[in-house]
Amino acid sequence: MSANIHRPEISRPAAGRTVVVSQSMYFPWCGLLEQVRLADVFVHYDDVQYARGFFSRVQVKTEHGIKWLSVPLRDQHRGQTIDECRIDHSSDWRRKHRDVLRQACRKAAYAAEMLAVIDEVFATDHDSLGALGRATIRALAAAFGLRQPEFLHAADLGIGGSSSQRLRDITAALGGTVYLTGHGGLNYLDHSIFDAAGIEVRYMDYSVGPWPQDHGGFTPFVTALDPLASLGPTAATALHSTTLHWSDALERHRRLSA
Repeated sequence: MSANIHRPEISRPAAGRTVVVSQSMYFPWCGLLEQVRLADVFVHYDDVQYARGFFSRVQVKTEHGIKWLSVPLRDQHRGQTIDECRIDHSSDWRRKHRDVLRQACRKAAYAAEMLAVIDEVFATDHDSLGALGRATIRALAAAFGLRQPEFLHAADLGIGGSSSQRLRDITAALGGTVYLTGHGGLNYLDHSIFDAAGIEVRYMDYSVGPWPQDHGGFTPFVTALDPLASLGPTAATALHSTTLHWSDALERHRRLSA
């Protein structure tokens, strides 16, 4: 990933209707907001199997180094979906997370505004991990002043299947001409079935930050609450990623892996 701020910003990755299908994440990093910014339709893909990762936790840069904030879950079992993951409210984890972020960003110019976003989300007792992730993404998008895409939930679309086929069918059902995704899709996505349907697959070419950060050298991988605390109403200036056609993304991946 590049932190170069001189790359040209584009408002859309290609002509037409861009669809993003992504698992929801807890107060995600700016790369996820880039996908929101470039989407005409953003589908929360939370009826798929939960796997440990960024769905339930996020990085915060503190004076003691990087700290992970993890949402506690209860009654976990193999095969459950993100929407089926229940949050464990037996401890006051929300207060603990807020305190970490308050301390980490206490010198930032817009720390109070950042904390107001947290308070807005935490005011609701979200029962599931999926519901919490959706709320944090939408709250961040609003706080960054992004043009809001149409937010949908995959579970409401009535489209079955799995993997590439389901993603293609969701995109087609929503009238998408572009399917935009992150780098992970290079490992499994069948681009040919999208091509056959007249849907262009594009990959994120991330370029995030930099913005003023305390506690050492810059890192773009922390929660998007970090630039919000530093930049406030101009937080969206941290977002300037572009996109690549799948063939170009694949070729670059091969070169870097060689």
